[in-house]
Amino acid sequence: MENYNKIEFLKAKKRVKKVKEFYIHLIVYICVNSLFVISNLVNPKGGYWFFFPMIGWGIGLFSHAAGVFHFIPFLNKEWENRKIKEYMEKERNALKNN
Repeated sequence: MENYNKIEFLKAKKRVKKVKEFYIHLIVYICVNSLFVISNLVNPKGGYWFFFPMIGWGIGLFSHAAGVFHFIPFLNKEWENRKIKEYMEKERNALKNN
């Protein structure tokens, strides 16, 4: 690790932390929803309600994965920084033209 500068190391460490948090989220999702499915199948009087929390939480899990693994371009930091720079340039140009 001595060949990396401190900024690169901190960025990589932050990324590893985000990936780890996602996997913890995924494990909790699987465990809790497994309990919901088992509970609902043992006592199915109210219908199959376990689909609702599974789908709702699944949407949140998907967005968490998209943010961590960058498979939706507008959720990553690089896109955000490019847009900030773009809007700042537009603002500067507008001020220059006035």
